[in-house]
Amino acid sequence: MATLKDVASVVGVSVATVSYVLTGRGSVSDEMKKKVLAAVEKLEYRPNRKAQAMRTGVSQSIGLVIPDLTNPFYPALAQSIENTARAAGYSVILIDCQNNTDIEEEGLSLLEQQIVDGVIWCPTGNKSIKKLAKLKCPVVLLDRSHPGFNAVHCDYLRGGELLAQYAIKMGHRKIGLLSGPQLTDSARQRRQGFMDAAGDNLDILWEVEVPFSSALNAKARMALKDNAASLIVAANDLIAVGAIGALNDAGLSVPADVSIVGFDNIPWSAVITPKLTTINQPVAFIASEAVNMLVEKILAPDKPVRTIVLDVELVERDSALRC
Repeated sequence: MATLKDVASVVGVSVATVSYVLTGRGSVSDEMKKKVLAAVEKLEYRPNRKAQAMRTGVSQSIGLVIPDLTNPFYPALAQSIENTARAAGYSVILIDCQNNTDIEEEGLSLLEQQIVDGVIWCPTGNKSIKKLAKLKCPVVLLDRSHPGFNAVHCDYLRGGELLAQYAIKMGHRKIGLLSGPQLTDSARQRRQGFMDAAGDNLDILWEVEVPFSSALNAKARMALKDNAASLIVAANDLIAVGAIGALNDAGLSVPADVSIVGFDNIPWSAVITPKLTTINQPVAFIASEAVNMLVEKILAPDKPVRTIVLDVELVERDSALRC
């Protein structure tokens, strides 16, 4: 692998001159820049990012820490973040926590060792927020806000409200609720928005708290098997997918026997049968806002922190019928 010294030798200049050309520092003539860049291309020289970072404190890379790649929402988000970051000149180091706080902590330590310039982090839960104090680089939080840190998340309260309004409009009264993990801000706000908007118009016949996963626990499967509700509200699409499967196993058809709605608008929601009515989160917009906010903070560390709350919308498909 070619080195800076090899490039300098071919051109007949000092290593410092080559470095000036590649970093844009120092004063080098246009003619010399062309010679250096031609040698770089000929030798297929690639800068050692880690050595460069150790020398300058700048790696042109960011970390992305997400809870669970098996949830289709997160691969879509990760891809959008990587595309936006690459366009801004940054590479991305991805950490999949697998909903494990130990892996999450190891991942954050790894990112510090890699000397990333900043981190975009969707914490596995509220307890994970304590790890923020350990990070010495700029951080943008996803899915929740925290005092003193930049954050980007959707209006989960509004999403819950939209689902309640939809249930009322469709004539449903009896509701089964598969609420997400209430230690997670986004799940708690989705539930709160729904309950506040439901008021006296909807009756919650049963409620089971479940992880953000299609693998439903025994209590949830039993509630679905014995279901008497006309509409089941799932905290996210993955839970809704698992619920449809459990209802089918119990001999119930969606939406003929029972309606169901989700939240997130993951890619699966438009291809499963029936296609899922859900709340759309603007993934590409979340990604662009998070990356832009992080880059701003990297380049201007004293820039005031802020929280961006993005709007959501109801996407009506085939999984819910008028009651």
